[in-house]
Amino acid sequence: MKALTRKLLPLTVCAIAVTSLFSVRPAQAYTVTLKQVGSNLVAHGSGAINLTGLIGVGSTMSGGRISGNLGLIVTGAPSLFNVGVYDGFTGPSSFGSGNLFLPSSGSGDVVGISGSAGFLAVPLGYGSGTALSDSMTFNSATFASLGLTPGTYEWSWGTGLRNQNFTLIIGGAGVPDGGTTVFLLGFGLLGLAALRRKLKLLKPIS
Repeated sequence: MKALTRKLLPLTVCAIAVTSLFSVRPAQAYTVTLKQVGSNLVAHGSGAINLTGLIGVGSTMSGGRISGNLGLIVTGAPSLFNVGVYDGFTGPSSFGSGNLFLPSSGSGDVVGISGSAGFLAVPLGYGSGTALSDSMTFNSATFASLGLTPGTYEWSWGTGLRNQNFTLIIGGAGVPDGGTTVFLLGFGLLGLAALRRKLKLLKPIS
């Protein structure tokens, strides 16, 4: 029995590693990363927002835009869409000195926040905790030309539940996964290699 257990150990290790690698993980908190890509500024937003603790104050029309002095960023297409508006968070009222700028292009969900006006916008009818994804591009722009100060800015609300925050990273590369995915993949491959060696040893000699 002990010998069989030792022989099956690599298979068990491999199964755990592969399952962990491909299992569905809860959506991370909504984060927008604004980076310089060639001569353009590109914003990517993704993650989920937990509306618990926020106060719904109705709806309005909004589209992609940014203003450093208003602490305003809305990701998505510049066209106007219906969005639900919420209040009740704390965070910075500005992230630069720039006035209002519209993106050259954008797509995805219309999501945004304004620290000075005190509103958070999500797609109308948004289900709390649902994953969001969007992007927008400002052609021939830099942080300086849009009056944006590089750094990490965070707005939060509620009682510390998961995804009760909105993060803007200006000039950063986002939050890495700490190498977890690579580690699990390597671990799984080691398990497969060990299993292969065991199977060779167990193969009957003809």
